[in-house]
Amino acid sequence: MSPSNVATTDTLKQAGKVIAVHINYPSRAAERGRTPEQPSYFLKPGSSLALSGGTVERPAGCELLGFEGEIALIIGKTARRVSVEDAWSYVGGVTASNDLGVYDLRWADKGSNLRSKGGDGFTPVGPAILDAADVDPAALRIRTWVNGELAQDDTTADLLFPFSQLVADLSQLLTLEPGDMILTGTPAGASVAVPGDVLEIEVDVPGTGKTTGRLTTTVTEGTTALAAFGAQPKIDDKQREEAWGSAEKAGLKPEEEQKTLTPELKAKLESVATATLSSQMRARGLNNVSIDGLTGTKTGRKVVGTARTLRFVPNREDLFKTHGGGYNAQKRAIDSVRDGEVLVMEARGEKGTGTLGDILALRAISNGAAAIITDGGVRDYSTVASFDLPVYCANPHPAVLGRRHIPWDTDITIACGGSTVQPGDIIVADDDGILVIPPAIAEELVEACIVQEHQEEFIAEMVRAGHSVDGLYPMNAAWKEKYEAWAAEQA
Repeated sequence: MSPSNVATTDTLKQAGKVIAVHINYPSRAAERGRTPEQPSYFLKPGSSLALSGGTVERPAGCELLGFEGEIALIIGKTARRVSVEDAWSYVGGVTASNDLGVYDLRWADKGSNLRSKGGDGFTPVGPAILDAADVDPAALRIRTWVNGELAQDDTTADLLFPFSQLVADLSQLLTLEPGDMILTGTPAGASVAVPGDVLEIEVDVPGTGKTTGRLTTTVTEGTTALAAFGAQPKIDDKQREEAWGSAEKAGLKPEEEQKTLTPELKAKLESVATATLSSQMRARGLNNVSIDGLTGTKTGRKVVGTARTLRFVPNREDLFKTHGGGYNAQKRAIDSVRDGEVLVMEARGEKGTGTLGDILALRAISNGAAAIITDGGVRDYSTVASFDLPVYCANPHPAVLGRRHIPWDTDITIACGGSTVQPGDIIVADDDGILVIPPAIAEELVEACIVQEHQEEFIAEMVRAGHSVDGLYPMNAAWKEKYEAWAAEQA
């Protein structure tokens, strides 16, 4: 083979076996938090192979299509029980590959990865094939770009399991035949691709001009749902973190942040009035912490939860084409909201269109959302209002969001109803209004509220007994002394 050789349909047909290595780069091992002592493998069907320049479909109903830039070895001659020293001579070519897979189906594969990584088009390879005899297997570089931005960049200099070891190891039990491919693992930086993303992977020998060229694949969105007689997509935060590469990239709060709103703190916040919380925040210099001008669909309901955020920007037709369709920021926000969280939307107070409808509201309910807050409109208002999900909005409106908005970003600092909201802020809402509480002061704040409401219980009792509010509300020194005595009796 020469560097000008290009992967063709014949190349794909000759691949009797496609074998993939789980973890092989130290950077990936560090990312995953585990370093294997020996290589381990899984099989991908030959029907998953595809050429450069094609598309790959993220199955309908799936959220996490993971990409993994890899170096593929193409076996050049039959290998059976070969030694590590001789193994490289059995490799005919080297090319770029993308080990794609949907994390949504990992749970059903029991480690085989058959459906999660075996879908049609889930193993693009090419475009050019480097002659293995002309390259040093320890001097290769692998790079991946997503929409032109570099996502992976590593070399084969310090692999956990050198390529010769992989070939020799596999040949001990399997006969490796000409055309078989070995995907040799991915470095750190593998992450999630969404419909519309363009993935490019290149393998080269730096400083020599030897390159496979860029293997290009465009992600599309599937339209045919998986049949009910088979396993359905199912994910959790662990899968999201592994797919994206980190909790931060997945939009998940660090564990310590997740514990900010403990069940005990939540119960205390539910027990005090928003008016009391507002006055205690004002006493601490926080005056602009209410989301104003919205109406709730549920009266008599107290909402306490942590904020997730979604930002809409004004519609601009060219940008809507790139950001408004497919699995856009709005759908990602709804899909990723978790139990007890409140999704807060920045719609700039624009009342001329909807920012939520019945289908997405149902999805939020299935994910356990505590509430949805938007300073824009809501479509299908009567239906949404009938759901067991508190929704706070500016008004009903029949138009779709594309009339005024582009879904732009999630889990960033936003403005809603005149208040700044950050991911992880604590939202407390009831019929009196909606408050945004900084997590750092929540414990101290609610304890002060409990004391204040205890004092106000005493004040109300004194007013009912006929006392003037002068000096009583707020209490002067004399009344404070009487309150202390009353409180002692109540204890």
